[in-house]
Amino acid sequence: MRDIKQTTATSASPDREGEVLAEDREPSLDLDMDAIVAERDAYLDQVQRGRAEFANFRRRTEQERSLIRELVSRELLAQILPIEDDLQRALRAVPAEQRETSWVQGVELIERKLSGILDRAGVTQFESLGQLFDPAVHEAVATEPGTSGGTVVEIFQPGYRLGQSLLRPAMVKVGDAPAENGTGENHAVQ
Repeated sequence: MRDIKQTTATSASPDREGEVLAEDREPSLDLDMDAIVAERDAYLDQVQRGRAEFANFRRRTEQERSLIRELVSRELLAQILPIEDDLQRALRAVPAEQRETSWVQGVELIERKLSGILDRAGVTQFESLGQLFDPAVHEAVATEPGTSGGTVVEIFQPGYRLGQSLLRPAMVKVGDAPAENGTGENHAVQ
């Protein structure tokens, strides 16, 4: 009987050791799990940062492309404007008796097509005649004594906008007579 008790005790002993080993391992597994979770979180953070950096890169690249397209468009449109000016001057110089000739009609057609291209590109001519001189949109190339001071009295070259921004200032003649202020004193507009 004694042998049976020893066997029972011996057979119980390995189970107990297994339990002890499992209990001893439990904190180790927790530490391993914590390390794995921390590593996972680090990888997840790296992936999220990588995605954010790539999204920012894509946005910056698109902005740069857009800016380059706008600059190229502005440059090209600015080079086309003198051609539009020349065509308009040529048409104004045609005598009335020659207006119905085929070559004048051809020049008018070319001018209308070019004007249509500028319109579709968002280029608009702005009015200056009779307006107060604004150095932001006008370039004064001459003055005319005896006319209302600070007012545009003649346009040598029209000004254009591309959307809301200035594409080319208008070249104008400005009246230089003194303007009257509310006190009755005369002051020249500068």
